Amino acid sequence: MRDEGFAVESICRVLTEQGCKIAARTYRAWRSAGPAKRTVSDARTVDAVRDTVWTTDDHGRRKLTPEGLYGRSKLTAHLRRLGHEVTPGSVDRAMKLLGHNGIRRCRKIRTTIPDPDGVRAEDLVDRDFTASEPNELWCTDFTYVRTWSGWVYVAFIVDVYSRLIVSWHAQTGREADLVTTPLRMALWWRRHQGHPVRAGRLIHHSDAGTQYTSTALTDDLALQKIWPSIGSVGDAYDNALIESVNGLYKTECIHTTVFHAGPYKTLSDVEFATSAWVAWYNNDRLHSSIGMVPPAEFESTYYAALNRELHPV
Repeated sequence: MRDEGFAVESICRVLTEQGCKIAARTYRAWRSAGPAKRTVSDARTVDAVRDTVWTTDDHGRRKLTPEGLYGRSKLTAHLRRLGHEVTPGSVDRAMKLLGHNGIRRCRKIRTTIPDPDGVRAEDLVDRDFTASEPNELWCTDFTYVRTWSGWVYVAFIVDVYSRLIVSWHAQTGREADLVTTPLRMALWWRRHQGHPVRAGRLIHHSDAGTQYTSTALTDDLALQKIWPSIGSVGDAYDNALIESVNGLYKTECIHTTVFHAGPYKTLSDVEFATSAWVAWYNNDRLHSSIGMVPPAEFESTYYAALNRELHPV
Protein backbone atom coordinates (compact mmCIF):
# COMPACT_ATOMS: atom_id res chain seq x y z
CA MET A 1 0.00 0.00 0.00
CA ARG A 2 2.86 2.37 0.66
CA ASP A 3 4.22 1.66 -2.82
CA GLU A 4 0.82 2.76 -4.16
CA GLY A 5 1.17 6.16 -2.49
CA PHE A 6 -0.41 5.68 0.94
CA ALA A 7 1.40 7.13 3.95
CA VAL A 8 2.47 5.06 6.95
CA GLU A 9 0.19 7.05 9.28
CA SER A 10 -2.93 6.44 7.16
CA ILE A 11 -2.14 2.72 6.83
CA CYS A 12 -1.69 2.38 10.60
CA ARG A 13 -4.92 4.34 11.20
CA VAL A 14 -6.91 1.95 9.02
CA LEU A 15 -5.27 -1.09 10.68
CA THR A 16 -6.16 0.31 14.11
CA GLU A 17 -9.78 0.81 13.05
CA GLN A 18 -9.86 -2.85 11.97
CA GLY A 19 -8.61 -4.03 15.38
CA CYS A 20 -4.87 -4.32 14.62
CA LYS A 21 -3.39 -1.54 16.72
CA ILE A 22 -0.01 -0.53 15.28
CA ALA A 23 1.49 2.93 15.79
CA ALA A 24 3.57 4.56 13.10
CA ARG A 25 6.53 4.92 15.48
CA THR A 26 6.32 1.18 16.24
CA TYR A 27 6.54 0.36 12.56
CA ARG A 28 9.49 2.72 11.99
CA ALA A 29 11.31 1.33 15.05
CA TRP A 30 10.85 -2.18 13.74
CA ARG A 31 12.17 -1.23 10.29
CA SER A 32 15.27 0.50 11.65
CA ALA A 33 16.10 -2.02 14.39
CA GLY A 34 18.52 -4.88 13.70
CA PRO A 35 18.22 -8.45 14.96
CA ALA A 36 18.05 -8.95 18.72
CA LYS A 37 21.28 -9.60 20.61
CA ARG A 38 20.02 -13.00 21.71
CA THR A 39 19.26 -13.94 18.11
CA VAL A 40 22.81 -13.07 17.07
CA SER A 41 24.42 -14.83 20.04
CA ASP A 42 22.28 -17.92 19.52
CA ALA A 43 23.28 -18.06 15.86
CA ARG A 44 26.96 -17.89 16.83
CA THR A 45 26.42 -20.59 19.44
CA VAL A 46 24.75 -22.84 16.88
CA ASP A 47 27.78 -22.45 14.58
CA ALA A 48 30.18 -23.16 17.46
CA VAL A 49 28.28 -26.26 18.56
CA ARG A 50 28.00 -27.56 14.99
CA ASP A 51 31.75 -27.11 14.35
CA THR A 52 32.62 -28.75 17.67
CA VAL A 53 30.25 -31.70 17.60
CA TRP A 54 30.73 -32.81 13.99
CA THR A 55 33.56 -33.10 11.52
CA THR A 56 34.00 -34.73 8.10
CA ASP A 57 36.01 -37.83 7.29
CA ASP A 58 38.24 -38.43 4.27
CA HIS A 59 35.19 -39.30 2.17
CA GLY A 60 33.34 -36.09 3.03
CA ARG A 61 30.85 -37.81 5.34
CA ARG A 62 29.80 -36.19 8.60
CA LYS A 63 31.34 -37.81 11.67
CA LEU A 64 30.79 -37.26 15.38
CA THR A 65 33.80 -35.88 17.30
CA PRO A 66 34.75 -37.02 20.82
CA GLU A 67 33.43 -33.71 22.16
CA GLY A 68 30.10 -34.62 20.58
CA LEU A 69 29.67 -37.09 23.43
CA TYR A 70 29.37 -34.22 25.92
CA GLY A 71 26.09 -33.19 27.49
CA ARG A 72 24.99 -29.59 28.03
CA SER A 73 27.25 -28.78 30.98
CA LYS A 74 30.51 -30.18 29.61
CA LEU A 75 29.90 -28.81 26.12
CA THR A 76 29.33 -25.34 27.63
CA ALA A 77 32.59 -25.59 29.57
CA HIS A 78 34.45 -26.86 26.49
CA LEU A 79 33.22 -23.99 24.30
CA ARG A 80 34.22 -21.48 26.97
CA ARG A 81 37.71 -22.98 27.06
CA LEU A 82 37.88 -22.41 23.30
CA GLY A 83 37.02 -18.72 23.80
CA HIS A 84 33.35 -18.72 22.83
CA GLU A 85 31.00 -16.54 24.88
CA VAL A 86 28.20 -19.02 25.50
CA THR A 87 25.72 -19.69 28.28
CA PRO A 88 24.11 -22.97 29.34
CA GLY A 89 20.82 -21.70 27.93
CA SER A 90 22.25 -20.83 24.52
CA VAL A 91 24.02 -24.20 24.28
CA ASP A 92 20.81 -25.98 25.24
CA ARG A 93 18.85 -24.13 22.56
CA ALA A 94 21.55 -24.83 19.97
CA MET A 95 21.61 -28.55 20.73
CA LYS A 96 17.82 -28.71 20.51
CA LEU A 97 17.87 -26.84 17.19
CA LEU A 98 20.52 -29.20 15.80
CA GLY A 99 18.73 -32.26 17.18
CA HIS A 100 21.82 -33.35 19.10
CA ASN A 101 22.13 -34.91 22.56
CA GLY A 102 25.08 -36.10 24.57
CA ILE A 103 25.69 -39.80 25.01
CA ARG A 104 23.96 -41.59 27.89
CA ARG A 105 25.16 -44.56 29.86
CA CYS A 106 23.45 -47.92 29.71
CA ARG A 107 22.90 -50.31 32.57
CA LYS A 108 26.02 -51.98 33.96
CA ILE A 109 26.31 -55.76 34.02
CA ARG A 110 28.01 -57.22 37.07
CA THR A 111 31.23 -59.11 36.27
CA THR A 112 32.91 -59.43 39.69
CA ILE A 113 33.21 -63.06 40.75
CA PRO A 114 34.51 -63.33 44.32
CA ASP A 115 36.74 -66.19 45.39
CA PRO A 116 35.41 -67.72 48.63
CA ASP A 117 38.87 -69.08 49.42
CA GLY A 118 40.72 -65.87 48.58
CA VAL A 119 42.34 -63.77 51.30
CA ARG A 120 40.72 -60.33 51.29
CA ALA A 121 42.71 -57.25 52.15
CA GLU A 122 41.20 -54.62 54.41
CA ASP A 123 39.08 -51.84 52.90
CA LEU A 124 41.36 -48.82 53.38
CA VAL A 125 39.19 -46.48 51.29
CA ASP A 126 35.69 -46.94 52.73
CA ARG A 127 34.04 -45.04 49.82
CA ASP A 128 36.26 -41.98 50.36
CA PHE A 129 37.54 -41.53 46.82
CA THR A 130 39.71 -38.49 47.48
CA ALA A 131 43.46 -37.94 47.46
CA SER A 132 45.70 -35.00 48.32
CA GLU A 133 48.36 -35.75 45.69
CA PRO A 134 49.08 -38.07 42.75
CA ASN A 135 50.23 -41.64 43.47
CA GLU A 136 48.37 -41.71 46.77
CA LEU A 137 45.33 -43.81 45.78
CA TRP A 138 44.81 -45.91 42.67
CA CYS A 139 41.53 -47.64 41.85
CA THR A 140 41.39 -50.55 39.44
CA ASP A 141 38.81 -52.80 37.83
CA PHE A 142 38.14 -54.49 34.49
CA THR A 143 35.22 -54.71 32.10
CA TYR A 144 34.40 -56.74 29.00
CA VAL A 145 33.81 -56.12 25.29
CA ARG A 146 32.05 -58.46 22.89
CA THR A 147 33.89 -59.14 19.60
CA TRP A 148 33.34 -61.51 16.70
CA SER A 149 36.17 -63.71 17.94
CA GLY A 150 34.97 -63.81 21.57
CA TRP A 151 35.11 -61.75 24.75
CA VAL A 152 37.86 -59.21 25.36
CA TYR A 153 38.56 -58.02 28.91
CA VAL A 154 39.96 -54.52 29.51
CA ALA A 155 41.47 -53.48 32.86
CA PHE A 156 42.06 -49.88 33.94
CA ILE A 157 44.02 -48.23 36.76
CA VAL A 158 42.96 -44.68 37.65
CA ASP A 159 44.73 -42.18 39.88
CA VAL A 160 42.05 -40.83 42.21
CA TYR A 161 43.68 -37.40 42.63
CA SER A 162 43.47 -36.37 38.99
CA ARG A 163 41.18 -39.09 37.52
CA LEU A 164 44.07 -39.90 35.16
CA ILE A 165 44.15 -43.38 33.62
CA VAL A 166 47.71 -44.37 34.48
CA SER A 167 47.53 -47.69 32.61
CA TRP A 168 45.20 -50.11 30.86
CA HIS A 169 45.50 -53.61 29.45
CA ALA A 170 43.31 -55.78 27.20
CA GLN A 171 43.39 -59.54 26.69
CA THR A 172 41.07 -62.42 25.83
CA GLY A 173 41.27 -64.23 29.18
CA ARG A 174 40.58 -63.40 32.81
CA GLU A 175 43.78 -64.81 34.27
CA ALA A 176 45.75 -62.98 36.94
CA ASP A 177 47.98 -61.23 34.38
CA LEU A 178 44.90 -59.20 33.38
CA VAL A 179 45.49 -57.16 36.56
CA THR A 180 49.22 -57.63 37.20
CA THR A 181 50.25 -56.37 33.75
CA PRO A 182 48.60 -52.91 34.03
CA LEU A 183 50.10 -52.54 37.53
CA ARG A 184 53.62 -52.98 36.16
CA MET A 185 52.80 -50.67 33.26
CA ALA A 186 51.51 -47.97 35.62
CA LEU A 187 54.61 -48.14 37.83
CA TRP A 188 56.88 -47.91 34.77
CA TRP A 189 54.94 -44.99 33.29
CA ARG A 190 55.12 -43.01 36.53
CA ARG A 191 58.89 -43.54 36.66
CA HIS A 192 59.15 -42.53 32.99
CA GLN A 193 57.24 -39.32 33.78
CA GLY A 194 59.67 -38.47 36.56
CA HIS A 195 57.10 -39.00 39.31
CA PRO A 196 57.79 -42.51 40.65
CA VAL A 197 55.61 -44.15 43.26
CA ARG A 198 57.11 -43.84 46.73
CA ALA A 199 57.29 -47.02 48.76
CA GLY A 200 54.61 -47.34 51.38
CA ARG A 201 52.63 -44.28 50.18
CA LEU A 202 50.30 -45.78 47.55
CA ILE A 203 47.01 -47.62 48.13
CA HIS A 204 45.86 -50.05 45.43
CA HIS A 205 42.05 -50.37 45.72
CA SER A 206 39.92 -52.95 43.92
CA ASP A 207 36.88 -55.16 44.35
CA ALA A 208 36.90 -58.75 45.58
CA GLY A 209 37.30 -60.45 42.19
CA THR A 210 39.42 -63.56 42.03
CA GLN A 211 42.09 -61.72 40.02
CA TYR A 212 42.57 -59.13 42.79
CA THR A 213 42.81 -61.72 45.56
CA SER A 214 45.25 -63.87 43.59
CA THR A 215 48.70 -64.67 44.90
CA ALA A 216 50.34 -63.15 41.81
CA LEU A 217 48.89 -59.68 42.42
CA THR A 218 49.34 -59.87 46.18
CA ASP A 219 53.02 -60.71 45.76
CA ASP A 220 53.52 -57.89 43.24
CA LEU A 221 51.97 -55.35 45.60
CA ALA A 222 54.09 -56.57 48.51
CA LEU A 223 57.25 -56.44 46.38
CA GLN A 224 56.54 -52.82 45.37
CA LYS A 225 55.52 -51.91 48.95
CA ILE A 226 52.01 -50.88 47.88
CA TRP A 227 49.12 -51.15 50.30
CA PRO A 228 46.36 -53.49 49.01
CA SER A 229 42.74 -52.51 49.60
CA ILE A 230 39.59 -54.44 48.70
CA GLY A 231 36.05 -53.12 48.95
CA SER A 232 33.75 -54.25 51.71
CA VAL A 233 31.32 -57.13 51.31
CA GLY A 234 27.79 -56.32 50.14
CA ASP A 235 28.63 -52.70 49.31
CA ALA A 236 27.47 -51.66 45.84
CA TYR A 237 29.64 -48.50 45.99
CA ASP A 238 32.85 -50.06 47.35
CA ASN A 239 34.67 -49.24 44.08
CA ALA A 240 32.32 -46.66 42.59
CA LEU A 241 34.96 -44.41 41.02
CA ILE A 242 36.51 -47.00 38.73
CA GLU A 243 33.09 -48.45 37.91
CA SER A 244 32.14 -44.97 36.73
CA VAL A 245 35.20 -44.95 34.46
CA ASN A 246 34.23 -48.36 33.10
CA GLY A 247 30.77 -46.98 32.36
CA LEU A 248 32.24 -44.00 30.53
CA TYR A 249 34.48 -46.31 28.53
CA LYS A 250 31.62 -48.55 27.42
CA THR A 251 29.36 -45.57 26.65
CA GLU A 252 31.82 -43.21 24.94
CA CYS A 253 34.15 -45.69 23.26
CA ILE A 254 32.59 -49.10 22.72
CA HIS A 255 28.95 -48.14 22.07
CA THR A 256 29.74 -45.33 19.61
CA THR A 257 31.56 -45.03 16.29
CA VAL A 258 33.70 -42.07 17.38
CA PHE A 259 36.85 -44.08 18.07
CA HIS A 260 36.17 -47.14 15.92
CA ALA A 261 33.93 -47.45 12.89
CA GLY A 262 32.16 -50.73 12.42
CA PRO A 263 31.93 -53.86 14.60
CA TYR A 264 34.72 -55.11 16.84
CA LYS A 265 36.14 -58.24 15.24
CA THR A 266 39.34 -58.97 17.17
CA LEU A 267 41.38 -57.97 20.20
CA SER A 268 43.34 -55.55 18.00
CA ASP A 269 40.18 -53.59 17.18
CA VAL A 270 39.44 -53.13 20.88
CA GLU A 271 43.03 -52.09 21.61
CA PHE A 272 43.00 -49.57 18.77
CA ALA A 273 39.77 -47.93 19.95
CA THR A 274 40.78 -48.04 23.64
CA SER A 275 44.13 -46.36 23.03
CA ALA A 276 42.42 -43.50 21.17
CA TRP A 277 39.79 -43.10 23.89
CA VAL A 278 42.34 -43.14 26.73
CA ALA A 279 44.44 -40.48 24.97
CA TRP A 280 41.37 -38.26 24.63
CA TYR A 281 40.20 -39.04 28.18
CA ASN A 282 43.54 -38.09 29.73
CA ASN A 283 44.47 -35.08 27.62
CA ASP A 284 41.25 -33.49 26.34
CA ARG A 285 38.13 -34.75 28.11
CA LEU A 286 36.72 -32.36 30.72
CA HIS A 287 35.94 -33.77 34.18
CA SER A 288 33.49 -32.04 36.49
CA SER A 289 35.05 -33.57 39.63
CA ILE A 290 38.33 -31.69 39.04
CA GLY A 291 36.97 -28.35 37.86
CA MET A 292 36.12 -29.02 34.20
CA VAL A 293 39.73 -29.59 33.08
CA PRO A 294 41.45 -32.69 31.60
CA PRO A 295 43.30 -35.00 34.05
CA ALA A 296 46.70 -34.40 32.46
CA GLU A 297 46.28 -30.63 32.78
CA PHE A 298 45.15 -31.01 36.40
CA GLU A 299 48.29 -32.98 37.27
CA SER A 300 50.54 -30.56 35.38
CA THR A 301 49.10 -27.69 37.41
CA TYR A 302 49.83 -29.60 40.62
CA TYR A 303 53.47 -30.27 39.76
CA ALA A 304 53.96 -26.73 38.41
CA ALA A 305 52.82 -25.34 41.76
CA LEU A 306 55.45 -27.45 43.54
CA ASN A 307 58.26 -25.92 41.48
CA ARG A 308 58.51 -22.38 42.86
CA GLU A 309 62.13 -21.72 41.92
CA LEU A 310 62.81 -18.50 40.01
CA HIS A 311 63.87 -19.09 36.42
CA PRO A 312 66.15 -16.70 34.46
CA VAL A 313 64.37 -14.42 32.00
